[in-house]
This record gives sequence, C-alpha cells and structure tokens, in this order.
Amino acid sequence: MSVYDFSVKKANGASVNLADYKGKVLLIVNTATKCGLAPQLRGLEELHKKYAEKGLAVLGFPCSQFAGQELDDADEIHAVCQMNYGVTFQIFDKIDVNGKTAHPLFAYLRKKTGGLFGNSIKWNFTKFLIDAEGKTIQRFAPATVPAKMEQKIAALLG
Repeated sequence: MSVYDFSVKKANGASVNLADYKGKVLLIVNTATKCGLAPQLRGLEELHKKYAEKGLAVLGFPCSQFAGQELDDADEIHAVCQMNYGVTFQIFDKIDVNGKTAHPLFAYLRKKTGGLFGNSIKWNFTKFLIDAEGKTIQRFAPATVPAKMEQKIAALLG
C-alpha cells in the first residue's frame, strides 16, 4: 500500500486519485489559515515554485481539528491562501486528520510515520514527505519551517 491507493477531493468536490501524482515527490500538509503557523503557506509556495518543474507537488489539506483554526467555506479558504500567502499549489477539501473521522490518507500517513508522542497529529502544519515511488520518507513537526526541508526535497528530486 502507498499514498497512490487513496483518493482525495478538491474543494469543488471533484475526486482526485493520488496515483495521478506517480513519479512526483509529494509534500502533504494539513493546513489552517487562522493558525499562527499559517505564514508557512508562503514557504510552502516558495518550495512549490522552485521545484514544481523538477517534480515536486505540494498538497495542502485544510483542517479545523486544532482549536477550530480553519474557515468553514472552501472558497474563502482558497481566497485567504491566495491573497495572504500567494498560494498556487493545490489546496484540497477540508478534512479531519485524527480520530474516527480522519481521512484515510492521513490515517495511513500517521501509521507509517508516528510522531514524538504516538502517531496522532498534534497540530496544524504537520508535513509528510513522499518519494517519487510513493514511499513515505519523513514526517516533519508543525514548527519545522518549509526551508528546513528543502535539502531533503532537493535530494529526492535528484
């Protein structure tokens, strides 16, 4: 099993099979526009712009499980991401990342990587790096700024 076995939804409800990303390095992130870590969206966009043509895909998944720090309306989420942080990478439909209602992709990622205090996601902006074959390489803590992941991303891209 790999991330390619999962489907996700865009904000408009259209289903996307992650197998469409085969051959790309993925950076999967649970985001929240009202979180104090939201400025990381700018850093994620910088990685996206720098490495998209080399095979990186940044995938953002809005989540409101941590102190209700995400907006309810998908259009509003996209507008804030674009206007405040210049985001052009794919932002998907809002999901849960923990508990019984967790999206299966995040249940899988949590199980594959674990964390410092178990496998649950502790906060917004937990990041998962996936290689071009769909293998989960590393989980990054919410406080890890995108620039700190650049060397590892560049190495996976060759």
